[in-house]
Amino acid sequence: MKLNSHMPFRAIKQLLMVLSISTLVACSASLTFDIDADGASSGELRTTSPEAVGMDSDRLESISAAMQDLVDEGLLAGAVTMASRDNRVVHFESVGYRDLESRAPMTNDTLFRIYSMTKPVTGVALMILYEEGKFNLSDPVEQYIPELKDLRVYAGTDSSGNMLTEEADHPMTIRELMSHTGGLTYGIFAQSPVDSAYLESRLGAAAAAGILGPGETSQDFVRKLGQIPLKHQPGTRWEYSVSVDVQGYLVEVLSGQSFGSFLKERLFDPLGMIDTHFYAPPDKRDRFAQVYTYNDSGELTPSELFPGTDYTAYPDFEAGGSGLVSTASDYMRFSQMLLNGGELNGTRILSPLTVSLMNRDQSPAEVDISVFGRGGTSFGLDFAVVTDPIEAESYSRGEYYWGGAAGTWFWIDPVEEIVFIGMIQISGALTPDARGISHRLLYQSIMEPYGI
Repeated sequence: MKLNSHMPFRAIKQLLMVLSISTLVACSASLTFDIDADGASSGELRTTSPEAVGMDSDRLESISAAMQDLVDEGLLAGAVTMASRDNRVVHFESVGYRDLESRAPMTNDTLFRIYSMTKPVTGVALMILYEEGKFNLSDPVEQYIPELKDLRVYAGTDSSGNMLTEEADHPMTIRELMSHTGGLTYGIFAQSPVDSAYLESRLGAAAAAGILGPGETSQDFVRKLGQIPLKHQPGTRWEYSVSVDVQGYLVEVLSGQSFGSFLKERLFDPLGMIDTHFYAPPDKRDRFAQVYTYNDSGELTPSELFPGTDYTAYPDFEAGGSGLVSTASDYMRFSQMLLNGGELNGTRILSPLTVSLMNRDQSPAEVDISVFGRGGTSFGLDFAVVTDPIEAESYSRGEYYWGGAAGTWFWIDPVEEIVFIGMIQISGALTPDARGISHRLLYQSIMEPYGI
């Protein structure tokens, strides 16, 4: 058979994959699968050589080299990085150590605290119920969570410093809840009396760490939240907040199940996410990475990000905004499902249009959003979205992404059909820009871009 030299690269590539499955190679021992006669993988993540999807192997290997440099410089204990293109894994490498003190090496199956990378998982869970007709995005949150009914809004202080409030222009909607424009906050930095009230109630820190008082659950969380005014009028400002923890409770209300059981039944089991939990189970604890910070001398020292966090016991509060532990390959399954329009290897979680709704800019027209000061970005439903690649110093309009407090990160690029997962466990002022480094090195390895 003769190949037409004017055929687009993707068409040639797909034809070659049909003609020969021998191009499929393993990126790592933990991702080696038996291949059926028709080229389908008996596992859930297929692998290929970078060249088979228009990438350069030598350039792609620079990601691992860069991560190793950060380890050698004492800035990271270890890292796991993973990338796919066209639904096939092209890179999966680990460097350094998951525990410096015991010299336990970092491995591809290491478990990590993913903190806020829990948020997109919660968003998908909620949108499963959206597809079932359980709510509309324009519905008031208080319609389903009466503990948040008639929330008032912070309006300054009087001469004695007491907080003044006013009525909300409208009740916070579920769309606003999912786009961080509902008026909630994290309260961690005490910028206003509302933030201080969060601190006093331990709401922000509890949400971030996934811990409340002994025996307290997500219902206790929203009950406490209902006693504090909104920081802003709904729909007027973007502020990162505890809203996704509220979403986790909303999943419970709408489904009649605990949040954890819903995730397991509707997401984790169907997608084969066998290592994603709200804690580190006893039989997996030896794979659980230590988290590090920097001491006064700039050296890595073990330290839980949030004091009081205990990952050895299942929590009473299943925190939708921060509570999960996962692996790179599990999060790849989740992310690849999203890039595929809601489906992974025949298992459908969401429809393509629902995924498109989530990764579309959902911010009100009058709200100017730069996500954590990064220009050219806005917010969808539980994802940040690149709206201007030039201003965002990115490559593709429509890339969506997020990260976690201990350094984990991911992005999904629908234009170049890329998923990237990065896993580290570090916090502190010296934390290197591992995401930025990996982003640049990944794209410089693409020899056949789809977007130009």
